[in-house]
Amino acid sequence: MSKADIERIVAQGESQTLEFERSTGQLTRAGETLCGMLNGSGGMVMVGVTDSGEVVGQVVADSTLQKVAAMLRDFEPQAPIRVERVPIEGDREILVLHAQPSPGLGPWTYRGRAYQRVGPTTSTMPQAEYLRYFLDRGQGVTEWEKMLAPEGMIDDLDHQEILRTVRLGIQAGRLPEDTGSSIPDILDRFPLRRDGRLNNAAMVLFGKPALHFPQCCIRLARFDGTTKDEFIDNRQEMGGAFFLLEEAMTFFRRHLSIAGRFVPGRIERVDTPEYPVFALREAVVNALIHRSYVNAGGAVSVAIFDDRLEVWSEGLLPFGQQPEELTKPHTSRPRNPVIAGVFYRRGLIEAWGRGTQRIVALCVEAGLPEPEFGQLAGAVWVRFWPGRTTSVHIKTDDRLTHRQRAILELMKRREAMALREIRAKLDSPPTARTIQRDLKRLERLGLVLMEGRGRGAVYRLTTDNSDTE
Repeated sequence: MSKADIERIVAQGESQTLEFERSTGQLTRAGETLCGMLNGSGGMVMVGVTDSGEVVGQVVADSTLQKVAAMLRDFEPQAPIRVERVPIEGDREILVLHAQPSPGLGPWTYRGRAYQRVGPTTSTMPQAEYLRYFLDRGQGVTEWEKMLAPEGMIDDLDHQEILRTVRLGIQAGRLPEDTGSSIPDILDRFPLRRDGRLNNAAMVLFGKPALHFPQCCIRLARFDGTTKDEFIDNRQEMGGAFFLLEEAMTFFRRHLSIAGRFVPGRIERVDTPEYPVFALREAVVNALIHRSYVNAGGAVSVAIFDDRLEVWSEGLLPFGQQPEELTKPHTSRPRNPVIAGVFYRRGLIEAWGRGTQRIVALCVEAGLPEPEFGQLAGAVWVRFWPGRTTSVHIKTDDRLTHRQRAILELMKRREAMALREIRAKLDSPPTARTIQRDLKRLERLGLVLMEGRGRGAVYRLTTDNSDTE
């Protein structure tokens, strides 16, 4: 597109498919307009043109493009919007944002709201119109999993995982015993093929790591402390959904502590994980089932901090649903019913719409605070909080860092130690601040007590753990 093309189009005036914005200072209004165009017949927004049709342009710096990219991330599903830069004079340019509707996708929302375009005016889409649109378009992003995988072949799937799913489904009573071992027949039964071709759901569930579906990914992080400043462990895994679930559970086993407590009426100590294992598994399963797979850069993320654990997944809640509703009985509206159906047959979910309630029940039963649910920046999250116990024992195996175990070993030999003494006796000691974070974690877990304040503070093992092995 040239300057002459811009002037010719601008001369037509604003319409249902054309909008002018003076500068990127009006990006929020531009986002609403683009959303309305996507939910209609498409169109374009020209940034650098006044309401009266004067082509003034603007300087487009890297920060300008970053703002545009941030605006595009506020669409759900991922917006098919193309950005074009058209030089006009000197260092000034026109940004042309092309909204290109995609059959089978939509309706689109921008910052959690749906918009419509009527003539040259953009307005919030009424709920009744949204529901009609949703049904007419085949339930929006739900259709993505049913689309044919452009390069998916049966050899690209993990056949052993498919057969394992059948075996577990038969054991759970959710597949007939005569299901058989023919991979094509199994895929048709689930259903993960159409006319002999794989759909996207097949690749999400059983695909081997491949560049064709980079969104089949889970990010796993154990942070040192309560912020994201320092990592203890950080990894990213790619593969089918069941493989990713197993990787998450392995990560939990590696990094979560085992707490021990004494129950009235029992002599032996009862060892329990810091968080209920089944609640964590349910959270990851929910994330894999309900997330949006449209964005190739999306992923499920697990973050473990000293004071909490979070699971994030790409995509917002269904239109109109609020995070607080997830802790109560609510209607199930799975984003990916085909994927959810295979998880059900494998025995990993019980009934749709109860997963989040089960998470809450498991945490309460374990004596933990109720987990929190929310959505932010195009993602849904669940946050777990550890419980508070008065007598806690942590096994000193690989669930603590090597340095934290070394600190405990040092403290066994002394009645009390100051931070500077601990640091002096450690091999290759880190900063005092890092050791202080280690001691705070050990204190929170009930292994260590701090006495005094400031420079006079000393640390000692708790009475319950003075014989820790």
